Parts: sequence; structure tokens; C-alpha cells
Amino acid sequence: MTHGRLQDKVALITGGTSGIGAATVRLFVQEGAQVAFTGRRQAKGEALAQELGSNVHYLYTDHTQLADCERCVAEAVARYGRIDILFNNAGIVTKGTAETTSLHTWQETLDLNVTAVWQMSRLVLPHFRAQGGGVIINNASDWGLVGGQDALAYCVSKGAVVQMTRSMALDHARENIRINAVCPGDTFVERWVEKGYFEDSDPVTIKQGLAETGAALPMGRVGQAEEVAKAVLFLACDDSSFITGALLPVDGGNTAA
Repeated sequence: MTHGRLQDKVALITGGTSGIGAATVRLFVQEGAQVAFTGRRQAKGEALAQELGSNVHYLYTDHTQLADCERCVAEAVARYGRIDILFNNAGIVTKGTAETTSLHTWQETLDLNVTAVWQMSRLVLPHFRAQGGGVIINNASDWGLVGGQDALAYCVSKGAVVQMTRSMALDHARENIRINAVCPGDTFVERWVEKGYFEDSDPVTIKQGLAETGAALPMGRVGQAEEVAKAVLFLACDDSSFITGALLPVDGGNTAA
């Protein structure tokens, strides 16, 4: 059933083939939006687009490449005539301290988590200005608000997204362009299994691992991708019409401690 909070809106969602991105694609479609989404996992992207129907279009995109960023924005505009919402969701989680982080890991993390967010934002801003407004939501992290252990490059990158969000919000506040960020905490996505965060993929092992991770959070559990997607929806729709430059933690209370 279409609830209509994004009726007649066009959204571009990066990193939409799984996890928070895919949950947001599904929710936006339910709310009436036409959605173009990107990702590097082509089979997953095509399957999701086929599942959701004609209001969804998948664009294979490597956001570390400027030409790919330019192409996906151009294709989205050509297909739908405009872009009203950009959700900069594509990113990676990397581990390592100042001593153990390699130059490759450092550069790869900043290229995707920071530079790509800037590139996508600057590419849609002229379209927003020409059509009289728009919305950008960046996917930061609770570790962009507080420090984290053994994740130096990741924390630096998400801290940069936090400051980019604030700065862009001020730069464009008088142009009817709102720019905010969600800051998820521990959120279960299928990549946790794919990346080997658990000893094995047995459902019992996963359940135990999630319970152990969640036990350290004030709410006593990890988040779900759909819960972050609902926060993104709030920032994307007119319910948040007087909010810009905000950082919305979706972290079970982790940053309140």
C-alpha cells in the first residue's frame, strides 16, 4: 500500500543493493517515490529492481570513479526528469589502528566514504537549485560522533561526513536544499555474515553473536536495516521540513552513554 509521503518524488540512493540501502529503496517505493539506486553488486541490483517493478531502476556504479558518479546522475535525470532526494549510503567498514591501517585501506575508505559523498552531492546540487529545492541525506555513523577502537580510517571518514553535512547544510539553507545525516550504530545487515563477522553462518551462531553485540548497547539489541530506513524517510519527507544540518543517531542509545 502506498502511504504517499514521497508521492511524485524521485530519489537516487547509492549503495542500494543490500542492507540499509536496499531497505530504504523498498520503503521509498512503498511511500510513492520513483527510485534509481546504485551499487557494484550487479546481480543483487538487478534482482531487487525486478522484484520492485517499474518505479525502480538499477544503475551499476563504482562511486570511487567520478565518471561513474556523473553517469548515474545523468541517467537518473534522463529517466525521471529530476532528482528530489539523494541518499548517500554507499560505503565500507574497515578495521585497523594508525599503525595497522595500510595506505591502500586508508585511501579506499576515504575514496568511498568521503570523496564519493562530496562528488554525488556536488553533482545533484545544480539540479536541486534549478528545480527550486531538494534533500540530501548522508549515511554517517555513531562512530562519526564518538571514537571507536580498531577502526581509524572508518571513524575518520564518518567524522568527515558529519562535518560535510553541517557545512553543506549551511551553504545551501537559503536555497530550499536540506542536508542531514543519519548516524547508525550496530545494525544487522547480511554483509555481517558475508564478511565473516560470525564464526559460521549457522542461524544459532548468528543469533548468539547478535545477542552478545546487542547486550553492550543501552537498548540491549542491535538495530535492523529497516529501522535506519525509517529515519532516512523522516529526513527525506516534508515531516522534517524545518530540519537541516542535523545528525540523527539511530544507535540504540549508544552515543547518549
